[in-house]
Amino acid sequence: MTLVLTTYDWVPEFARGFVRDIRVRWLLEELGRPYRIETVPLRDRTADHLAHQPFHQVPFIRDGDLTLFESGAILLHLAEGTPLMPPAQRPHVQQWLIAALNSVEPFSMAWVIPKFFDQDEAGAAKREPLLRQRLAQLQTALGDRPWLMGEGFTVADLLMADILRLPARNGLLDDLHGLAAYAERATDRPAFRKALADQMAHWRAADERRGAA
Repeated sequence: MTLVLTTYDWVPEFARGFVRDIRVRWLLEELGRPYRIETVPLRDRTADHLAHQPFHQVPFIRDGDLTLFESGAILLHLAEGTPLMPPAQRPHVQQWLIAALNSVEPFSMAWVIPKFFDQDEAGAAKREPLLRQRLAQLQTALGDRPWLMGEGFTVADLLMADILRLPARNGLLDDLHGLAAYAERATDRPAFRKALADQMAHWRAADERRGAA
């Protein structure tokens, strides 16, 4: 049975390329797993959406009889038993994936929300030093390794690199050359480029449907 990945039917321009179904698309492309997209409304949250995701967010998946929400949980599930979570490295891959979610992304989101959602430059500037500090700590931890686990790209790198995309886009990695190269190496992978192109095509199709309505 083909896996079903659910995302929003439409989002504003500033969010495109960054809605978190991109993480799941990327992993599915890395794994070569077929999937199809279904949507839930962004504006009018439905009872069916709530039944699958108690916070009315995306993404969530249906994988056979399993329904799963939260991008981190989905990535852990899909990567299990694949080369992106080697059995011998499994505990440390999980460690770094959770570090991405708990130790890096909250600092990024504390900066992203005032800057992009609230148009509050002062609020973003107040939070930026803490984000920069956390990014510098990450670069130190990475050292001169190509990937978090050493030579092999894992699902932890996929998630960490996705979290780094907005800071990188806004110049926060400009002085962190090792971390910038790491993020660029990850997002230069064909699977990411395909996932991003497909997500952007999804939003363009949504615009066309709205225009025709």
